[in-house]
Amino acid sequence: MNQPLAYVHPSAKIANTVVIEPFSTIHKNVEIGEGTWIGSNVTIMEGARIGKNCRIFPGAVISAIPQDLKFEGEDSLTVVGDNTTIRECVTLNRGTKALGKTQVGSNCLIMATSHIAHDCIIGDNCIIVNGCLLAGHVEMGDWSIVGGLSAVQQFSKIGRHAFVGGGSLVRKDVPPFVKAAKEPISYAGINSVGLRRRGFTNDKINEIQNIYRILFQKKYNTSQALEFIETEMSASAERDEILQFIRSSQQGIMKGFRLD
Repeated sequence: MNQPLAYVHPSAKIANTVVIEPFSTIHKNVEIGEGTWIGSNVTIMEGARIGKNCRIFPGAVISAIPQDLKFEGEDSLTVVGDNTTIRECVTLNRGTKALGKTQVGSNCLIMATSHIAHDCIIGDNCIIVNGCLLAGHVEMGDWSIVGGLSAVQQFSKIGRHAFVGGGSLVRKDVPPFVKAAKEPISYAGINSVGLRRRGFTNDKINEIQNIYRILFQKKYNTSQALEFIETEMSASAERDEILQFIRSSQQGIMKGFRLD
């Protein structure tokens, strides 16, 4: 570790192989794992827990207090998993007493100028593209992607392997395995390219597509569609994941297929 022009609080727990570039500031109650690189002019504030082999680029601010008027200075964390890259000028706020932490998983890419608010939970292998804004309590499942300049409303959920197109306003939950786009946010097919890249077979992709045809393209309401899917389609991990996601949605899922 070599930081002659950086400030590292004496109580911070920094692994020996961490590199901290000049003019960065590491506050108290911070832990950083082996092999992580901290670029210049990075600020890592109280409550940060950074994993191994991460890369944090200049201008990022990690674990600042929440931008939440209900925050009363309680202890909370910002947890970042291993092998995650956080690009320039990202802001990642720590949690509140509601959850106690904000969490970004392993192998994620958080691109420049994005903001992740308090109590968000980001899964593993996620990508958040440049300029995205995630409000408080947003959840992103593993392998999900949010396109650039998108804004995600508080308490929204994005399912595993979902892809949200750039410039989207996400005001409803986005189920697993789909593409979402347009305004208002709507079903735009399944994320077949992403699924193939991750080893899903053609049969499995067709199964998922058939589920969403019933849900979004047939003349059923959501309750009728879910009942049909459960009773008429063979049980599988993907089918059950979709059903569970939709039934547990607190603010409702996005709209169905639209031609305009």
